[in-house]
Amino acid sequence: MKRLLKILSLTVGTWAVLGTVMISLTPQLRHRMIRDLRFLARMRADNDRAMLPAPRHPSPSAWRDDELTAAWLGHATMLINWRGVWILTDPIFSDHAGPNLGNLVVGPKRYVAPALTVKELPRIDLIILSHAHFDHTDMRSLAQLARHSPRATVITAAKTADLLDGKKFARVEELAWGGRVTVSVRGEPLTVTALPVKHWGARWRRDTWRGYNGYLLERDGQRVVFSGDTAYTPVFASLAGGGGVDLMFVPIGAYDPWIASHCSPEEAVQMASEAAARHVFPMHFATFKLSAEPMDEPLRRFRAAIEPSRSAGGEIGGTFVLPRK
Repeated sequence: MKRLLKILSLTVGTWAVLGTVMISLTPQLRHRMIRDLRFLARMRADNDRAMLPAPRHPSPSAWRDDELTAAWLGHATMLINWRGVWILTDPIFSDHAGPNLGNLVVGPKRYVAPALTVKELPRIDLIILSHAHFDHTDMRSLAQLARHSPRATVITAAKTADLLDGKKFARVEELAWGGRVTVSVRGEPLTVTALPVKHWGARWRRDTWRGYNGYLLERDGQRVVFSGDTAYTPVFASLAGGGGVDLMFVPIGAYDPWIASHCSPEEAVQMASEAAARHVFPMHFATFKLSAEPMDEPLRRFRAAIEPSRSAGGEIGGTFVLPRK
């Protein structure tokens, strides 16, 4: 990574040439170029920053198999034990989120280390992937997980399974919006339904055909929602009529200026309330710097918007046990 960042160090003459080029661009292209240069400058400044350790370290070996327990490992990665079924969402354990360029990764660096490493995980039964963005479908992490948990089933969005070619998981299922699949783990069925959310699925700028999902998970009368990435959408309100939701994982970061594809903390709470979610676990903040808002702002706004009794998390590594009804 350091070698790449040295390449990005520009001389005064190079900046002069860039300035001349930018004057000749349309306002839209000029804005895009400035945005990309700012991103590269932030990457350069971030490279030598040390990652902080996770505030908490979960102990999944101590979790009970007759409860639903969840821990936030960072970003949108949730580890869930649903009465003996181990589930992992959007796993990213890498130091950077982005594409590989040989031995280099071009992308933002983590601020906080994952609360667990792949080696510290139990054997995973089900991996949920919401969409193909690099910070949600991380090839390095998935390659580790394929070796760690080769019997896992992976559920992913429509037209994204090709990204898993060569990863030897037991089963890979693509789901379009409204699609449903039942996974049986040790004889216990768990149903997963793909929900339409307001985001986008392209891994690169041109593969816009790729899907993007939120998910409803159901088992023995309990309901869990993993919303993935989404701007505000009323789609979750349809879940209230079916008995509501026991636990909902909602994204609360990366909204400034990306509010068209990432909800604000207040909108996340609103969507959870419309779904009649009893407990709400915030995610997708405080891990990677993807937007302009301060790193600590999403959680402050989330906590101000929700009743304390409904909030299920807030610290990376924090663990929540769903109360019995």
